[in-house]
Amino acid sequence: MDGVLNVLKPPGMTSFDVVAYLRSLLKQKKIGHTGTLDPGAVGVLPVCIGKATKTIEYLTDKDKEYRAELTLGIATDTQDSYGNVLKVCDVNFGKEEIINTIMSFVGDYCQVPPMFSAVKIEGKKLYELAREGITVERTPRKVTIHSINIIDIKDNKVVFDVVCSKGTYIRTLCSDIGEKLGCGGHMSFLVRTRSGRFKLSDSLTLEEIYELSKENSIDNKLSPIEDVFEDLAMIDLIDTETKKLCNGAYVKLKDEHYRKGSIVRAYDEKGKFIGICEVLFIKGSLLLKMKKQFG
Repeated sequence: MDGVLNVLKPPGMTSFDVVAYLRSLLKQKKIGHTGTLDPGAVGVLPVCIGKATKTIEYLTDKDKEYRAELTLGIATDTQDSYGNVLKVCDVNFGKEEIINTIMSFVGDYCQVPPMFSAVKIEGKKLYELAREGITVERTPRKVTIHSINIIDIKDNKVVFDVVCSKGTYIRTLCSDIGEKLGCGGHMSFLVRTRSGRFKLSDSLTLEEIYELSKENSIDNKLSPIEDVFEDLAMIDLIDTETKKLCNGAYVKLKDEHYRKGSIVRAYDEKGKFIGICEVLFIKGSLLLKMKKQFG
């Protein structure tokens, strides 16, 4: 069983809980998820199975899309509705000021990881320190907010869609918006609607996956490994070239339209996906070298 399963993570479970459940249900040891969702959040959680676990680093790098609800005027220590309230303020802003403040976050900005997160400092996860009442200095990280679409503003609640880079904490974004307005705020709802190519409309609940497993038809719902790299250029190889690459050797490229440093999908003579390769420029020649083998 090799491929990516688009799971709809339910509220109340950690991403690791989902992986542990699937590992037991599907009797598969090699399973991993591609980007943590908070226990209270729901939505798309791509889970890699078998050889597809080699793609986790590539899937984690993909942009994410969320629908979030921001509650202004209430700040919490976890930046979501599950934490302790730190302050309560009146919200006396017009819609235009709220909209302008939210939209000011579009683009690159430096985000400080929340204490209640899985980020590690000196080998210890921040949420473990937070539970001990310890707060430590965190290095701000540059994240990118590609777009924000405000869906609704009513009283002190704002619902919006956001497309962002990997590593973006939406609850921190909500908290930062509240701080910039001066009233504080927290994330009161979150659903991940897309992770890379995987969409909410195509995701499967754990109940649906359970039923499919009883019918032995999970394979039909797995996305092939090669689909992870659908945005990469393709290259077809003859058998001798395939053997060289799979044995760690270089293959000289005859077609010079490939650029140095680019990554391509490689297929053998029978059209089977064998892996992704890097284009190198060595001693005046364009060469291909296997970067990650799947075939």
